[in-house]
Amino acid sequence: MDTIRSRLQQVQHRISVAERLYGRKTGSVTLLAISKGKSVDEIKAAYDAGQRRFGESYIQEALTKIQPLSSHDIEWHFIGPIQSNKTRHIARYFRWVHSVDRVKIAKRLNDQRPPTAPPLNICLQINISNEATKAGVDYDDLAMLAQEIKSFERLRLRGLMAIPAPAENIQQQRHMYMKVRQAQQELIAAGWKLDTLSMGMSGDMEAAIAEGATIVRIGTAIFGERDL
Repeated sequence: MDTIRSRLQQVQHRISVAERLYGRKTGSVTLLAISKGKSVDEIKAAYDAGQRRFGESYIQEALTKIQPLSSHDIEWHFIGPIQSNKTRHIARYFRWVHSVDRVKIAKRLNDQRPPTAPPLNICLQINISNEATKAGVDYDDLAMLAQEIKSFERLRLRGLMAIPAPAENIQQQRHMYMKVRQAQQELIAAGWKLDTLSMGMSGDMEAAIAEGATIVRIGTAIFGERDL
């Protein structure tokens, strides 16, 4: 488990270097450790090394970790595709959902969010590469989706999330993330108070940070290759 600690430190160093290199304020990029496919013990190892934010993609797998770790002050983020019959658990156990791309899902999360819990932080997932096999709302439909969920009092729209198609170099990576940043700026110009860009993974976090990422979602670089 010492490997997880050392990998976590290496990722934190990469983030700090990128912040300085691209003129970002120190500490402006939050590290979200993606723990899907990893065990409770591996999450504990990262927790003991100081990590507090963890991301999961599959609700049934996530519940096997959230409940045993309920005494830990972990902030759970849901990052995967959302099925309608899974929203109740997501609305109950997570503080953030990065992958909202349909008003139906947003409404269910809103209606099922416990009234004693704070509003659920959400990001709209945008299909910035226009890939038919990828989840996410199309760029042209983004503003309409944001408007449709405006009345949902149990949700707090924080920003955008994207998983662009793989790119060959950092210039191409930055180009795709720039498009996400521009989409967010258009929403802000239309009156939305957004502060979050969830983008960047183990292989392209520097490009994402250069283009304004506030949350980077890192799994492999911390935990190694997934077992699932």
